[in-house]
Amino acid sequence: MNKYIYADKFFLKSAVHGPGYLEVKEGKFGAIVDEVPADADVEDYSGKWVAPGLVDTHIHGFMNHDVMDNDAEGIKAMSEGLLSCGVTSFLPTTLTSSKERLRDVAETVGKVKDEVTGAKIQGIYFEGPFFTEEHKGAQNPIYFGDPDIDTFHEWQEASGGIIKKIALAPEREGVKEFVSQVTEEGVVVALGHSNGTLQEAQTAVEAGASVFVHAFNGMRGLNHREPGMVGALLSLKEVFSELICDGHHVHPQAAEILMEKAGHDHVALITDCMMAGGMPDGDYILGEFPVVVKDGTARMETGNLAGSILKLKEAVKNVVDWGIATPQEAVMMASLIPAISCKIDHACGMIKEGRPADFIVLDQKMNVTATYLDGVCRYQS
Repeated sequence: MNKYIYADKFFLKSAVHGPGYLEVKEGKFGAIVDEVPADADVEDYSGKWVAPGLVDTHIHGFMNHDVMDNDAEGIKAMSEGLLSCGVTSFLPTTLTSSKERLRDVAETVGKVKDEVTGAKIQGIYFEGPFFTEEHKGAQNPIYFGDPDIDTFHEWQEASGGIIKKIALAPEREGVKEFVSQVTEEGVVVALGHSNGTLQEAQTAVEAGASVFVHAFNGMRGLNHREPGMVGALLSLKEVFSELICDGHHVHPQAAEILMEKAGHDHVALITDCMMAGGMPDGDYILGEFPVVVKDGTARMETGNLAGSILKLKEAVKNVVDWGIATPQEAVMMASLIPAISCKIDHACGMIKEGRPADFIVLDQKMNVTATYLDGVCRYQS
């Protein structure tokens, strides 16, 4: 039987509508209407707002599980846990490791993709291993190397063809040719963990690269004589920037500068969350490195930040609370823009008639109060 979701506002692709009723039929979005029959099945969210399910396109782990554990059951647990974050679609994200380990992880995610019962796996994000050491972050430099198309094809074949994005440092050898080829194959190339110059980044973008990995972090900063990677993401046209808005990785004013320069429609909120997300403070592992979680951050023994413990719903609330985005812009940056930036917007990121009814309910302080998957309420706060 069809049902209707009543809310004060609906955040659509290019507008805000409401109040009204959103029809859900057979697990898919129907139309938004102003009136319904007297005997209609209505779920009443008066005073609340309805938005697309959030899309986390850069996430390594959650609830004590890490993608690099190569554990199908762990990935299923991540999928379930992410519903509490308002996330209904995600890209399990790898870390730099051996060629063999990455192949095995790609194969495992490919096999479990259609078995998860929570947030939907829309592909895989390979963060590395074609990076450089100056801004390695929590990536293990012993596995770094120049991009190799044959190796990438091995990983892609093992995954069943679901690697959607791969990150690299633009100053490595052979980048231009690699970027051109994988872009032609429909894979998004992101730039990061790099000491690259503006010119090196620009060359990669001209070859097809279109995303910058966690803006400001793991990259050469802005200098007035060499704009570097930060200068590139602030000045190059038609590129997207991932952004971690936990208040630790990027100062709110730096985040605001990026949003003003690039536009909210070219900033994708991500978490870069590691296995300690949703867990208490303590000792954890990210890839092959020990990490201490304390005071809202995850740090390596060196004191450097190692991913985050951010939930995507918190990033959405933060940018509104900081006064650097409207509720509509915040929702867009955590749903539609991540999806567009990774070329998965045909499957997620918007409320559209005929699409799977994956959506969240927000209160007026931007807290997620419910998460729906295929029209079924799967989480309530």
